[in-house]
Amino acid sequence: MTITNQTSLHADKRRGLSARWRGLRMLAAVTLVGAALAGCTGEQFQKGYILPPGALEQIPIGASQDQVLIVMGTPSTVATLDGEVFYYISQRSERPVAFMNQKVVDQRVIAIYFDKNRRVRRLANYGLQDGKIFDSISRTTPTSGQEMSYLAPLFKLLSF
Repeated sequence: MTITNQTSLHADKRRGLSARWRGLRMLAAVTLVGAALAGCTGEQFQKGYILPPGALEQIPIGASQDQVLIVMGTPSTVATLDGEVFYYISQRSERPVAFMNQKVVDQRVIAIYFDKNRRVRRLANYGLQDGKIFDSISRTTPTSGQEMSYLAPLFKLLSF
């Protein structure tokens, strides 16, 4: 073997090693970027009652309160103003990217109304479109019809 052939053989080996190292570096970079992006994926949050599939179909009008408790479990809250009402409350929210605020996607209130004999009188399934979002931190709910403009007190003074 000549010296030129040996030199070219060593150069080919070096090029092969550096190409392998470049490939490994590229693979490591792609893996690192993939891991970083995986950390930024969205999350879903479920709060409150999780409705079992087919549970509402198992509760006919006239069913007893005990049957409701067996099928649905313990309610989130109970009201006793006009008869008794069981409320099952849930909320689902999601965050599309980590570090962003959560957005409410679905909100459910299942109300089961009972008569004086503790039998199911009516079922209601209220969704996000049926309710109002209110600020639970300050514990205030805005009411409509109570807003007054700056001119309203002046007109009250001028009216006879």
